[in-house]
Parts: sequence; C-alpha cells; structure tokens
Amino acid sequence: MLQAACVIPFASTASAQCAARDVLQNPLKTRLAPASEQPIRSARDVATWKTIAIGTFANSLALSNELASRGCSVGGQAAEILARPTFTVSSQKTNVELVHLSPAQLGFTSDTVTLANVYARAQQLGFRLAAAEVGPQLRIQYFDQPVGEFLIIGMEPIKTWSGVPIILNVANGGAGLILIGQDGRAEADIPVTSRFIFVRSHQPAASSEVVGSVAAFLPP
Repeated sequence: MLQAACVIPFASTASAQCAARDVLQNPLKTRLAPASEQPIRSARDVATWKTIAIGTFANSLALSNELASRGCSVGGQAAEILARPTFTVSSQKTNVELVHLSPAQLGFTSDTVTLANVYARAQQLGFRLAAAEVGPQLRIQYFDQPVGEFLIIGMEPIKTWSGVPIILNVANGGAGLILIGQDGRAEADIPVTSRFIFVRSHQPAASSEVVGSVAAFLPP
C-alpha cells in the first residue's frame, strides 16, 4: 500500500533537513503514543496537534522545488500527483490546525476499515479533510518526525496519469524524511491503528445527510 520502495532522492544542499544525517541532528522526539482505548465523541475531545502554514508558494512547482532544496525524498506516486493539474496550492497564506488520530479512536473495532468509512466518521465528528497541499507542507514543516512514524493525510484522492487514486503519507522510515503515496480508493482497507491527519473545523459537526454523501468525494 505504501510506496516507500519507489522513492526519488533529491540532492543534498546546504539547507537540506530531510536527509537521515540531518534528521539525526534534530532533538529526539518521542513517537506518538498508541491510540486511546476510548473512542472520541467529537472533535472537541482532540487537541490540536500541529499548526502549519499553507499558501506560502506561488504554485505546485515552487512547492516541489522546496522539497528538493530541503533534501526530502518523494515517492514515485506522490511525485506524480504533485505534478497533476488537480494538485493546487492555496492563493492565500493560511494557518491550518491539524489533528492526528486513528480509526480506533473514531470508534472502529475491526482490524481494518475502509477509507470511505474513516472519512465519513471523521467528518461526522467535526473534522475536515485536508487540502492536498497539506501533505508536502507538513513534510517541510515537520523535521523532527520520529523514526517509524507514518501519517496518512486525510484528503480527497488525486489520480495519477494512469487513473490510480492516491493520497499522501508523511513518513520517517529511518532513511530520512519522505513523502509517499498510498491507495486512495474508497474501499481501501486501512488498519485501525494507522494514524491520520485531519483538519480541525471551527464549524458545527456535519449532519448525517452530509456524512452520508462523503463517499461521493472518493473515486470508485
């Protein structure tokens, strides 16, 4: 599911911060604690994990160039969707509040759950899907990511040139900081212990009618 094996390495520069040797110089950070056994009842139960800025680049090419200048690696599928016309960046600088949570915290008790159900439940509780820009922006604003942490960006999938729906994953697999793609199909099976990134919404939780239509955002 994860495209860690197909990674495009970028040349190191003086400002590189994603390479393994640079990551080791960052202050040691503890990996995220396992998900709570108690399901959350609403977005109010989850604290903001990190606030990042989006809309800081003129276009997607400038954003991709920043990943390169920081020495960040980008998986093949992730690189493909960053180059797609449907991948856009915000025209205004905005601070976005992110939360991280697992499907288990959303109340799912089976070993796996479909991506569509994760999205529907998250929106029902008052979270929003992230803009596609959040993935690469988080990568260049999260240099102290612990080794072994993989964060799935809860976003609308973007199709590759061959039509494969992909979502992004911000990861530290031990060989440096990377941005990779993974299965973005509505029916994709997601382990309930996986970690998702969603956006904190300051709007009321979605109605059941809206939640029921979430699958419409996902390609068949």
